[in-house]
Amino acid sequence: MTPPLFLVAELGDDVVAGAELALTGAEAHHAARVKRLAVGELALLSDGRGGLAQARVASVSVDRVLFTVLSLTRRREPEPRLVVVQAVPKGERADLAVEALTELGADMIVPWAASRSVSVWRGDKAGRGVAKWRRTAAEASKQSRRSRVPVVAELASTAAVADRIRAAAGCVVLHESAGEPLASIAPPAAGELVVVVGPEGGVSEDELRSFVEAGARPVRLGPEVLRTATAGAAALAVLSVSTGRWR
Repeated sequence: MTPPLFLVAELGDDVVAGAELALTGAEAHHAARVKRLAVGELALLSDGRGGLAQARVASVSVDRVLFTVLSLTRRREPEPRLVVVQAVPKGERADLAVEALTELGADMIVPWAASRSVSVWRGDKAGRGVAKWRRTAAEASKQSRRSRVPVVAELASTAAVADRIRAAAGCVVLHESAGEPLASIAPPAAGELVVVVGPEGGVSEDELRSFVEAGARPVRLGPEVLRTATAGAAALAVLSVSTGRWR
């Protein structure tokens, strides 16, 4: 079994084989009380930015777990960078969407206030929603042993999404009526590849027009109509093959 992964604040240049690293706070509680790590067991420590250390437990207490570093790798961010613009789903489907996008390799997740979204984030709710998505992405990264935690951006308007599309190396909008399959798209070699996932009610004609004018290509996944919480993950699976991430 792959050792469990825990997040640390930083893996600086002073972290080398033989160095000691300590977990404190919530991560230490999770390691000691939930995972019940014992002295001598192996674990992975990540700073969430590509640094990944293999370490062995040296000591365990209620609020502190000390590790001895065995090795350290620093993984470069893959190219192209996969950015998923996810229309805000309702209820528990939001958690499902963020978990799946994280596990399937999204480098950035942008919550989008689509016109047909059932869940509407206004005022303080937007801040709370983004914070929850960030916590969910961090936990999903640990579960999937990712050395990079995806960035969760602030809530974006349709105009902001169009601006991101203009600046990107490429963009696809998942749309059930599109004639071009995602599997036939040749992804860019570098830069930002944006994937737009619509809400439960679908992408409106005005939104689609705005995105296409900004440079997006409407594409379909297959004959089935997927939920907003699963469509993005399916798209990332296709792109993980076409970009070479899964080779």
